[in-house]
Amino acid sequence: MTYSELRKKDIICIGDGRLMGRVTDLEIDPVDGRIRALITAGSCGISGIFHGDKNQLTIPWGQIACIGDDVILVSAGGCC
Repeated sequence: MTYSELRKKDIICIGDGRLMGRVTDLEIDPVDGRIRALITAGSCGISGIFHGDKNQLTIPWGQIACIGDDVILVSAGGCC
């Protein structure tokens, strides 16, 4: 899967079905090249998953439950 394909998918929270946005950037581990997190524009009430710009939401890769044809499902722990 390419970055272009990822950024076309809506990110949905499994816990409440809320649309969290779309992928705007990736956080990559410089040592092994693996994706650490998906970054999306948005706001959140839980400061623990914010990093840097308050308009960016960082979703750790471990919170991704499933990447489907049209959506990326995020487990409740990764949702706002």
